[in-house]
Amino acid sequence: MSAASNRKMKLVGFMQAQNCSNYPASWRHPAAVSDFLTPAYYQRIAQILESGKFHLAFFDDRLAMPDVYQRDYRESVRHGVRVVKLDLIPLMTAMGLATRHLGIGGTYSTTYHEPYHVARAFATLDHMIGGRAAWNIVTSLNDSEAANFGHDSHLDHDTRYDRADEFMEVVLGHWKTWEPDAIVLDKANGVFANPDKVHRLDHAGPWFRSRGPFTVPPTPQGRPILIQAGQSGRGQRFAARWGDLIFVLYPNFDFAKRSYAEFKSVIGETGRNPDEVCVSTCMYAVTGETRTIAEDKAALIEKLAKPFDTLSLLSEVLNHDFSLHPMDEPFTDADMASISGLQAIRDRVVKLSGNPHPTTRDFVQYSGRGTIHEMPLFVGTPKEVADIMEEWFVGRACDGFVLAATHVPGTYEDFVRLVVPELQKRGLFRTEYEGDTLRENLGIPLPA
Repeated sequence: MSAASNRKMKLVGFMQAQNCSNYPASWRHPAAVSDFLTPAYYQRIAQILESGKFHLAFFDDRLAMPDVYQRDYRESVRHGVRVVKLDLIPLMTAMGLATRHLGIGGTYSTTYHEPYHVARAFATLDHMIGGRAAWNIVTSLNDSEAANFGHDSHLDHDTRYDRADEFMEVVLGHWKTWEPDAIVLDKANGVFANPDKVHRLDHAGPWFRSRGPFTVPPTPQGRPILIQAGQSGRGQRFAARWGDLIFVLYPNFDFAKRSYAEFKSVIGETGRNPDEVCVSTCMYAVTGETRTIAEDKAALIEKLAKPFDTLSLLSEVLNHDFSLHPMDEPFTDADMASISGLQAIRDRVVKLSGNPHPTTRDFVQYSGRGTIHEMPLFVGTPKEVADIMEEWFVGRACDGFVLAATHVPGTYEDFVRLVVPELQKRGLFRTEYEGDTLRENLGIPLPA
C-alpha cells in the first residue's frame, strides 16, 4: 500500500450466487430483480461496481442449502433463505468478460476441493479476465456440506485449518512451477518452452500428494489475489499467514479499531508486512438524497426479514440446531463446545453480550444473523454515510469496506451514484483505476 498520506480506501462488492444477497430477505424487496439464473444479472452488478471504481466483486459460498435448523430444508426453501447456490467459475468468467478493470473473486473450499483443481481453475480464470481473479479461501463449516460430499461429519475447526495450510502450500507450489520466462515460442526452431524452466512440484504431505508439473503458465498478475476471512483464533493465524485481502465483520468502531490493530500485529508476527495486507470490514449502507428518504428505505428493508431467517442461518453458520434450545435458556459448556462452525460469530456473541453462556435470544440479538443488523449499518445522506466511513478509515479501524446488498441492484446503484462521489471529493477514494490487474489496483506486491 502507499504511504499514509496517499492512503486510499478499498471498496469491495459482496456477492452471492443465489436468489438473495447476504440479506436473505432481499429477494422480497419490491425493487429486487429476479433474473439471478442469468448471466445478465451478475454482469449488470459488475458493470455498476466498475462504474464506481470498486476494486472487486467477490462471492461468498456454501456447498449446501441451510438445513441444520430442525434438520430439515423445507422451510428454508419455502422462505427462500439462501437455497440457490450456483457454481462460481462460470459467473466470474461472465462478469470478467463484461468488465475491464473490476477484480472478480470467488470462494472455493479447501475441505471439499483438491488443490490441483483450485490452482488450475483460478489460474485459468486469471488468464481469461486479464489478471483480475481472486480466490476466497474457506474451510467450509457444517455437516450439511460434508453430507453432499459423501462424509458423515465435518472436520473439527483446528484440523480444517491444519489441512488448509498444506492445501495452500500445494496450490502456491503449483503456481510457481513455471518460471516467468519459460515460454519462448520459437516457431523457427520448433521450441515452445524451455523444459528446464518448468518443474514438477512433487509434494507429499500428511494430507495431500501432488506431482505436477502444473499445466497453466504464470498468470498476468503473477498469481491470483488471496482473500480470507479468518477472524478468531486458529482462523486468524491462517488469514495472517496467507491472505492478501482480509474481510472481517467488526460490529462497531471501537471494536474495529482494537481488532484491526491486533490483527495487523498478528500479520507482523508471521514476518509479513502488515501494510501489504488489506483489511476490509463488511457493511450495509442505505442512502438517499435526504435523511428521511434513507430512513424510509431502511424501514422498508428491515420489515422484509422473518424470524425464521435468523434461526435458519444461525444454525447453518454455527453447525448447531437452534431449534433444540428455548429462547431464554442459557447454553451449557457442552452446548458451546459443540458449536463447530464459524467460531468468530460464537466469540462475538459472547463478547458483546458479556455472557459466556448466551441464550438463543443473545445469539439472535448480538449476531444480527439474517437481518440488516448483522453488519454495521450506515443509514443517511451521502455525506452522513461518508462521514462514518471516513471515521473508520482515517481512524485505522479498517483499510476499506465490503458492501453487502440489502437488495439488488438498488444497493449498488445508490452507493455508486451517491456515496462514491462524496468519498472521491474528500480524497478518500480513487477517481480512476491505477492499473490493469487487480494486484496493481489493490497496491499489493507479489509476495517473494
